Parts: sequence; structure tokens; C-alpha cells
Amino acid sequence: MNLVFALAAVFLAAATDAPAGWNLDTFQNESTLELYTVNAAGEGHWSTVWVVVIDGAPYLRLHEQGSDRIENNASKPFVKIRIAQQEFDQVEAQSVPEMADKVAAAMADKYTTDLFVRYMSHSLTVRLVPAPPGT
Repeated sequence: MNLVFALAAVFLAAATDAPAGWNLDTFQNESTLELYTVNAAGEGHWSTVWVVVIDGAPYLRLHEQGSDRIENNASKPFVKIRIAQQEFDQVEAQSVPEMADKVAAAMADKYTTDLFVRYMSHSLTVRLVPAPPGT
């Protein structure tokens, strides 16, 4: 029974750390999100990418150009995202190479056109973690 209470506390704490509107169902139900990065010259760029949810977190799989945008982002490790007419300004883009296979499998399950896309080079797998409100 203590395990149930401990798990409930963890989920409750995670829910209170998320910004208003951050809903994993949205990430699961939407096909894409927009990711905003800023290069060293201060020029911003919106990229449209596929998103999947695994174990309660949204993940992205990025090709070389998307990977470069994340790696050279002036506000690294934070990006801005837009999904379902909502915008989140402080989202940490965490590199998680150990999740590459799971994310690839989830992409294949969610997107029928992944049959072709999966054979392209994907140099970065990212977990999106919202900054707690007020940061």
C-alpha cells in the first residue's frame, strides 16, 4: 500500500511542476508540434516535428539539421514549443540516446508514413521536459 501512496505522490508532484495547459493527451493526440530555436546570430526558426509519448513524457526524433538546431540553440537546453494552439516558452530538450529504439518503435506505431522516414538518419532523440511554473 505504501508503494501506491508513493507513486501517487510522484505523479502529483509531476503534475504540479508542469505549466498550465501541459497535457500529455495533447502530445499523444496531435501529429506534430512546432519547435523554436535561436541561432548564434539571434535568428529564430520554427521546425515542425513528429511527437510521441512514452512513459509519461513527450519525445522527438530529429534528423541532422534538427539536431544541429538543438545543439547550437542560443537558449540551450531550453526551446520553445507550440502544440494545439498552445505555446510553452521554457521546455528543456534533453538528449536521450538510450531511448532511440523505443522512440523509433513508438513513431512506427503512431505514423504510418514512418515506414519510409525510419530509414533516414536521425542523429538526436529528445525528451521534452517543461520548466516548472515561474522559472
